[in-house]
Amino acid sequence: MVSTGQLAEAGLESRMVAEAVKAGVILRLRRGAYVRRSYWNTLKPWNQDWLMIMAHYESTGGVARYTHVSAALLHGCDVWNTGSAVHVTTQYSNSRTSAGVDVRTHRLPLAAGDLATLWRPDGRGILTTGLERTVLDCARILPRAKAAVIGDHALRKGASLEGMRRLLDDGTVKRGSRRAAELLDVLDARSESAGETRTRLLLYSFGLDRFTPQVEIPTPEGFFRADFADAEAKVVIEFDGAAKYFDYKPTDDVLVAERLRETALTEAGWRVFRLRWKHLDRPEELRRRLLEFLGQHPGTQKRPRPA
Repeated sequence: MVSTGQLAEAGLESRMVAEAVKAGVILRLRRGAYVRRSYWNTLKPWNQDWLMIMAHYESTGGVARYTHVSAALLHGCDVWNTGSAVHVTTQYSNSRTSAGVDVRTHRLPLAAGDLATLWRPDGRGILTTGLERTVLDCARILPRAKAAVIGDHALRKGASLEGMRRLLDDGTVKRGSRRAAELLDVLDARSESAGETRTRLLLYSFGLDRFTPQVEIPTPEGFFRADFADAEAKVVIEFDGAAKYFDYKPTDDVLVAERLRETALTEAGWRVFRLRWKHLDRPEELRRRLLEFLGQHPGTQKRPRPA
């Protein structure tokens, strides 16, 4: 993303910029903030949302305090289907920090301990909320599963449940505090992706709370690290997200090693149930399939809880 000033320094006058926007070569994100359309089209939705925050930052002079989902993105937390609005908190109505139809303005008290500044490579600071306050604010406005995706990742990044409970106990913000407290009861840093967080919450809603996240199971081919496992019933549940296989090692090596370990696992009497993103969006169907699968292992079946 570049600003109007940066385009001018590169020799692009306002008339040329307007023509490029009209031709579809560049995209105007906000007043004074542009991006190549070809680049924009390659971005994941959450990366586009992050860029929209940066566009807001440039167009408002960096004076806004970014909170809620926007703060979560700035802290580098996973988000899932949280919308593209830029979230700011201000005490002033009609302030320039909250201008624009793409901005959601919150008016909440922020204590000194709630505040943070994230520093850009160019030395400019981005005003936001601390990681723990950010989780609590997200819990107040988002459905539980969406807030849990952020909260689980925040725990992996160093936030603490104790710290978040202390912030709740100080009573600074009462609206939504019950929802925030309920979220803290279901967070688990062992879930390593948005898909694993959603899977864990669905398993809990199905009444299948004997499955433990991130279990290492020894096999003759090395340790098989299961997303969820019930050691007594010898059942593994795996969420198959692309990043799980492709982020850290060459694709062929990862798949071959995984296949060998899973084969050794099944030879030792374990059964593996795999699911993907599309299954999480059809919970009733997933519940039926999973309970049918577990019917071969009565010890894993429990009466499902309401979702």
